[in-house]
Amino acid sequence: MPDPDLSRWPRADAAGEPAPGGSLVVTRPVVPSEPGGEAPLRAIKALVLDAVSSVHTRRAYDRALAEFLAWYAATGSPGFSKATVQRYRTALEARRLSASSINLQLSAIRKLAQEAADNALLAPELAAGIARIGGVGRQGTRAGNWLTAEQATALLNVPDRGTPKGVRDRAILALLIGCGLRRAELAALDVEHMQMREARWVIPDLEGKGNRVRTVPVPTWTRLLVEAWLHLAGREAGPLFPPMNKAGAILAGRLTEDSVWTLVREYGRQIGQKSLAPHDLRRTCAKLCRASGGELEQIQLLLGHASVATTERYLGTRQNLARAVNDNLPVAPDLPDLTEADANRS
Repeated sequence: MPDPDLSRWPRADAAGEPAPGGSLVVTRPVVPSEPGGEAPLRAIKALVLDAVSSVHTRRAYDRALAEFLAWYAATGSPGFSKATVQRYRTALEARRLSASSINLQLSAIRKLAQEAADNALLAPELAAGIARIGGVGRQGTRAGNWLTAEQATALLNVPDRGTPKGVRDRAILALLIGCGLRRAELAALDVEHMQMREARWVIPDLEGKGNRVRTVPVPTWTRLLVEAWLHLAGREAGPLFPPMNKAGAILAGRLTEDSVWTLVREYGRQIGQKSLAPHDLRRTCAKLCRASGGELEQIQLLLGHASVATTERYLGTRQNLARAVNDNLPVAPDLPDLTEADANRS
């Protein structure tokens, strides 16, 4: 689709007449002047995505707005207004989507209205009306999915440790379970990120969701599985986890987030967890840390949750790296035999 010509988007005053001097003020619902009236909104969509700093939020908003604009075009909506968005919300509810999915869609649409108003392409009162559309309430609390200690151990032992890919994949699973990393965080790791601090391996200054920075202690068993991979691959710098071909040869670049997701899903299937996802392993880390007696504040620091800064500021909590909260996870995979020099490699 060619770039839409925003100059053809009708602009009118309250009486429906062209605003004096070609003003961009719009005080009625946006009614495109040609078929396929979603075109002006597609131009504003780009502004929405440019205004979002988080890669994950940008991707989610992109999908949400694409769905909304497709619906907008298919239904022949008369204009971008509160009534239109309310009809869309009803359509989403009729599809029996989860509350979180519907609320994400509405959040993206509110942002779309805000950007349109900020660029003088939608009257502020129309944008304000859209902003007032409430989200869908969630009934109860979702438990989510996680593994037991026995299942986590079984998962770590699934990859074939006799192949380079199996050794690499065990190290990936170990960091997801042992350190509670997000898949994006894991995919972005370089060998240089693994450092010695306070006589232990840590991932210092890891930048996570919302640009929040944290230091992640690495349990001994996780370190040994990562060391086995580094020793086998002879990697001393660059991406910690590169892609590999079917023959097991290491390729250039780094493993993608989608590849991490596929990897976890495949190994999960082999232990009877057909819908296992990387975030389930992050949740597993948190659950097992808590079950092992870990302090809630230390778990929050480990995972880098948004409330950590507030907790640390009000309670004066400091992260304990010498006796890290994830050192006592009840996970016992078979570990490779390494020389003392390899085990202490920084």
